Amino acid sequence: MYVTDLALTDFRSYRQLLLQLGPGVTTFVGENGQGKTNIVEAITYLATLSSHRVSSDNALIRQGATAGVIRARLAQGQRSDTLEVEIYAGHANRARLNRGNVRPVELLGHMRAVLFAPEDLELVRGDPAARRSLLDDVMVQMRPRLAQVKSEYEKVLRQRGALLKSLGAAKRRGKVLDFTALDVWDMQLAHLGAQLTAARAAIISRLREPVSRYYREVSGADEEARIDYRASADRGVFTLPTAADLHADEKNGDKAAQARRLVAEHENDLQDVELVEVQLLSALAARRDEEISRGVNLVGPHRDEMVLSLGTLPARGYASHGESWSYALALRLATWHVLRSDESRQWSDDHEPLLLLDDVFAELDSRRRRRLAELVTQAQQVIITAAVGDDLPEALGGARFCVHAGVVESGDAAGASSTDGASSTDDDAVPDDAASTGGDTVAAVSADTASSGISNLGGKNLNDPQMQNLSGDDDLSAGVL
Repeated sequence: MYVTDLALTDFRSYRQLLLQLGPGVTTFVGENGQGKTNIVEAITYLATLSSHRVSSDNALIRQGATAGVIRARLAQGQRSDTLEVEIYAGHANRARLNRGNVRPVELLGHMRAVLFAPEDLELVRGDPAARRSLLDDVMVQMRPRLAQVKSEYEKVLRQRGALLKSLGAAKRRGKVLDFTALDVWDMQLAHLGAQLTAARAAIISRLREPVSRYYREVSGADEEARIDYRASADRGVFTLPTAADLHADEKNGDKAAQARRLVAEHENDLQDVELVEVQLLSALAARRDEEISRGVNLVGPHRDEMVLSLGTLPARGYASHGESWSYALALRLATWHVLRSDESRQWSDDHEPLLLLDDVFAELDSRRRRRLAELVTQAQQVIITAAVGDDLPEALGGARFCVHAGVVESGDAAGASSTDGASSTDDDAVPDDAASTGGDTVAAVSADTASSGISNLGGKNLNDPQMQNLSGDDDLSAGVL
């Protein structure tokens, strides 16, 4: 799977941008704040319907515009699909799949992507929410229907949380409490939450081996990186062994083997939706008084955690900066591996996810840069951003573009005026406001032609009739829905 065409309209800094991409490595180089991250953010949004940078879609719409549009054409084996999402501020987004109107959630699963970003250090050093988010991103790409389950679960949390606060206030005033409504919310939380917990536990079991393997490959160290799942439904039922108990060495081999067997058995139990639902209801009943007193939802997958260990110690708080980066990269590479090997997409035999690396090489030492470059070039399509070209290992190769003030140029045109648009063999120029708005920029990228120079269409206006059918019958440069 790879993106052949990407079109942005009023997305972030881009008024209009049209890129032709090819398989292999494509790199966008530009100083911070010039618009390169917006490109990988747009691709990631089509895959996950969320941004890795902001929680609200409002920031994705170019200032002064009413909507932002992302379109991409995918080559998937013998077929081609066009995905489109129109992002609104203040009301529901809209989407299209191959020109047909669909709900945005129906786009999930059609494009699969894994993004590496500087924020990934929080996967190791940050709060559990970052790690839950990683699991959920993988979950909705593998099982798109669970995106709706997750949305409904979050609504239940809001409604139930408000009820808990109301009951807590009534209790403090000495009133007799009616638990009828809370019983209903408990059943809904357990029903929906069990599905999320089971899906996450299944993902953990598939991620564990590749996380350990990729950590060793990236870091060059012998220490084992291990991931486990701690569910809030386990309270009073199962206690996750410590990292030291799970670590196998000459002194601890038998004990560690037994601990790992117990974890594996419990992990299988967590994948049983009906069993987890019963456990959640039991945990909710046991903590009802505490939840009412505090006015907070204390039980459910929103309280679960992916536990990271490194050797005999928890990774969080003990891993060095370099170890933390190696761990974060291992987590992302492992998710790419799991998505790549997943065969649940019945409409396509092409399961290869895109790899997107946003300014990651600058965070790594030279050895980790080389190892990462060797690993990512195994992917069918890799899109990389960097502030400085020297941060990129030569082994990456591929096509290179420069981004300045929201204008994309081929690498051969580095140093050209930002108002010149994409480097061009004709005299068409991007409008004078391109530097501030992103202009109407068109660029063609193909790793296959990188060695002989990138074919570039120049700074054409996207409304030019010649641009209307840039790559096939679908008009990627069309306006909003």
